[in-house]
Amino acid sequence: MRIAPITPGTRPELAEQESRILAERGRVSPLYQALLNSPPLAHGWEQMLSAVRNRSTVPPDVRELVILRVAVLNRAGYEFDAHVPHALAAGAPQAAIDAMREVPLRDDAPLSPPQRLAVRLADTMTREIEVPDALHEAVHAAFGTRTQLDLVATVAAYNMVSRLLVALHIGH
Repeated sequence: MRIAPITPGTRPELAEQESRILAERGRVSPLYQALLNSPPLAHGWEQMLSAVRNRSTVPPDVRELVILRVAVLNRAGYEFDAHVPHALAAGAPQAAIDAMREVPLRDDAPLSPPQRLAVRLADTMTREIEVPDALHEAVHAAFGTRTQLDLVATVAAYNMVSRLLVALHIGH
C-alpha cells in the first residue's frame, strides 16, 4: 500500500466514523483504512458508496456484474475478488461472473438482456468515456429514468473506487 493504513481502534477521534463504516460494511476494509487518513473523504466516500450499493434501484445481480466488469477493465483485482461473494449472493450465476473477466465480452456470454446491456454501458463508460445516445436510449428503455441514473452512477463510482485502489496499491 502506498499510504499507511489506519488500524481500526487506534485513533480515538475516528471511533465514531469507524463504527459507522463497520455498521454499513461489516468491517473496516483496507480501502477504508487508507481513506481514514482523510476523515472527511472517508465519510463522503462511505455515504456515496453505501447509497450506490444499498439504496439504488439497479437490480442487485446487474449492479454486482457491473462492479466486477469495471474492476476487470481497470485491473483492480482486489475489487473483483471483494465483490464475487456479493455477486453470488445477488443471484449472479458463476458463469456470468466468470464472463466478466473476458475482454472483450464474448457474444455468447451467459447474461440476461438487462445484464448484457448494463455491462455494455460499463464497458463504454470505462473505456470510451462518452456514451452514444443510442446506448443511453436503450438503457433508459430497459431500466427507466431512476435506474438509468443509478446505473450510470454505479459505473462512475466503481471507476473511482478501482482507480483509487490501483493508484494506491490497496490489496496488492
